Amino acid sequence: MQKLLWKPSEEVKNSCRMADFMRFVNRRCGKDFHEYKELYQWSVEDIPAFWDALWHYFDVVASRPYDTVVDDLSRFPGAKWFVGAKMNYAENILRFCKAGDPAPAITFRGEDFMRRVISRGELLDQVERLATAFRAEGLKPGDAVAGYLPNLPETIIAMLAAAAVGAVWCSCATDIGANAAVDRLGQTSPKILVTTDGYRYKGKTFSSLENVKEMAGRIPSLQRILVVHYAGEPAVSDIPNAVMFEDYLAPSAEGFRYEQVDASHPLFVMFSSGTTGKPKCMVQSHAGILANQLKELTLHCNIQAGSKLLYITTCSWMMWNWQAAALGAGSELVLYDGNPSYPDDATIWKVLEEEKVTDFGLSASYIHMLIAHGFSPKEHADLSALKAISQTGSALSDEGWDFVYREIKEDYHFNSIAGGTDINGCFGIGNMMIPVYSGELAAFGLGEKVECYDDAGRPIRDREGELVCEKPIPSMPLYFWNDPTGERYFNAYFGVYPGVWRHGDYVIVHGNTGGLTFCGRSDSVLKPSGVRIGTAEIYNIVNSLPEVEDSLAVGQNYHGDQRIILFVKCQPGYSLDDALVKKIKTALRTKASPRHVPAVTLETPEIPVTLNGKKVEGAVTNILNGRPVGNRDALGNPESLDFYEACLASLKE
Repeated sequence: MQKLLWKPSEEVKNSCRMADFMRFVNRRCGKDFHEYKELYQWSVEDIPAFWDALWHYFDVVASRPYDTVVDDLSRFPGAKWFVGAKMNYAENILRFCKAGDPAPAITFRGEDFMRRVISRGELLDQVERLATAFRAEGLKPGDAVAGYLPNLPETIIAMLAAAAVGAVWCSCATDIGANAAVDRLGQTSPKILVTTDGYRYKGKTFSSLENVKEMAGRIPSLQRILVVHYAGEPAVSDIPNAVMFEDYLAPSAEGFRYEQVDASHPLFVMFSSGTTGKPKCMVQSHAGILANQLKELTLHCNIQAGSKLLYITTCSWMMWNWQAAALGAGSELVLYDGNPSYPDDATIWKVLEEEKVTDFGLSASYIHMLIAHGFSPKEHADLSALKAISQTGSALSDEGWDFVYREIKEDYHFNSIAGGTDINGCFGIGNMMIPVYSGELAAFGLGEKVECYDDAGRPIRDREGELVCEKPIPSMPLYFWNDPTGERYFNAYFGVYPGVWRHGDYVIVHGNTGGLTFCGRSDSVLKPSGVRIGTAEIYNIVNSLPEVEDSLAVGQNYHGDQRIILFVKCQPGYSLDDALVKKIKTALRTKASPRHVPAVTLETPEIPVTLNGKKVEGAVTNILNGRPVGNRDALGNPESLDFYEACLASLKE
């Protein structure tokens, strides 16, 4: 039996937003639900009724109501949601902001050097003035706006302004090099790029302008570049069509109207890891994202008016998009940019104390770092305002589960969540009506018919299998950008179990509690510290070095996190000495990001390949994580795996 860590009191259980929604469903739909498992079962048995109830519970702002909740659940992929509705994501997110309202909407903290507060009235004004300027620029619904930015208030403002005029938003953080940024943002042919002159990390200032200049030369669609002054020198004269952000805003947004778009109109382009080439561009909709994120933030995380949410994230990660939607739940956002442990591990916890943060988001790797440092948050900060922590990014170790209640607080809701960029949300999540058990995500998300399959596609319990979703949900991608036949989209999720979404994670669903445990990726996506990295990004840099013939990057589960192991096959006449290892690490750090740098680099005599010459990552990943290798006959050189099996013992240390 799993260890019980937290159980809601009857008062908490009955007063949380999930219980309030349950009472709403009982009244609206003539039900008599008392427990979450009853509500969940109904939500996946009568899917249209559930999403209809959710829409009305949140009183979604729409200029035209929908005719049909979902046209055909058997079309998977391809189901259309909230058919006929006209609405706008930004208008709904900003519904708690009124002109002149002095209440804080966003508080920004930049490491140890900056604090800013943006009121609700100021947020509304800046979004509408920027959106007005976008329209004057000629931006039309469906055009793309790209962000290359730190976690700033202006990043939120730019995203909402783009949505307000029906444009499509995509983003990545400034700690990603120009090549990786162009591989992502350039695919959408953005007309406008919003960026910054620099950013701060561990007390040091880094300029962004050289990267921006390179990006401007490589993305021919750009007609305007907006530069937010943050941590660099605001010198934009040598960047074509560049202007400072504050100078670009329209003088007034009087009479502004939000573009009313179809519920299925594109809102975000989210990027895959780029495992097999350039990252795939996943297009997600206004209504789908709004409905799913309000469900998760409000019902599953209990975020609402009076909440203050701070998530350690960057705009390269879907958790940035997720946290932004908290504004639409009535919450205040506390944005933090920089290293949460600079100048010491107490830094972010003091921010929680000073800003009276109620809801905090972090990764498993951050918790494991605190454990390694012997740091106890409760000994360094007053966390009396803190009501909940959401944890994602990778699986949390048993030691981590003990730590969060022993060293942070005893009585609060620790909500381990997991899903993906693909759905901009969670398949596994908790809520304040149900207990927290060590090692488990407490439940499946409402409206998501999630299962665990064995290799034959049969549901299983209490043993490891593939995480799948048997029915559509609104936030799944509409399509992939530049995928006219839908072949890449289909192959990404539906090529293994016909008509069923295969997510790419190994999980265990526990029969006694209904919770689930994530065991690791079942594909070749790397996730060190919870950040998705494509192996192609590593290969493009490493394989360009003259000493390197080929390379193979895989993820190994290690001390509660995942680390990157890089195998290098050298050109004849070269060997992997200390100088070459240093050269490889420097190249990855400067041309991609510090997260791309492998934890271990080893020389290999041969890279395993398929019969048609494609390198095989999955087999080596399985070996290094102690899992069996499947069909070796599919390899052109199956004997190459002997080397990697011999490496396993040393890599366990």
